[in-house]
Amino acid sequence: MFCQDCGEKLSLKFCDNEGLVPYCNACGEFKFPLFKTAVSMVAVNKTQDRILIAKHINGDFLLFAGYVKKGESAEKTIVREMKEETGLNAVKHRYLCSRYHEPRNVLMLGFIVTVSDGDLKINTDEISEVRWCTFDEALQTVCHDSTAEFFLKTAIAELKK
Repeated sequence: MFCQDCGEKLSLKFCDNEGLVPYCNACGEFKFPLFKTAVSMVAVNKTQDRILIAKHINGDFLLFAGYVKKGESAEKTIVREMKEETGLNAVKHRYLCSRYHEPRNVLMLGFIVTVSDGDLKINTDEISEVRWCTFDEALQTVCHDSTAEFFLKTAIAELKK
């Protein structure tokens, strides 16, 4: 491990209430591990009875997602990513929960996002197909044992309340 600020090799040092934490002797600071942040979006229609899912270029049906850019809030990321990936506007959103996604070292923030009506204009660099589904169809189609399935199940439970 190396310091993200100066490039020096980090050592482990005891930090009160934290245990062993990477420490940079050159900077004289503890360097807590960094990880990326992203949003995961369960996109629903205005009546909130259909879910829009995407077949990504990797071949799996997943939810819409995107990385939060430096200086950007999660809420702004939702609006930007929905527009970039579908051409639709995010008109309303609500936070669900978060989950750490270890394969990509990402903290995922889950949201239910109501999107505008309109023509879909999919970003073919990332997505090969989109599909409006009932709750059951979405659960059957989304990649099983995935972070997307976790957020989808959580959102459906919330939408059924």
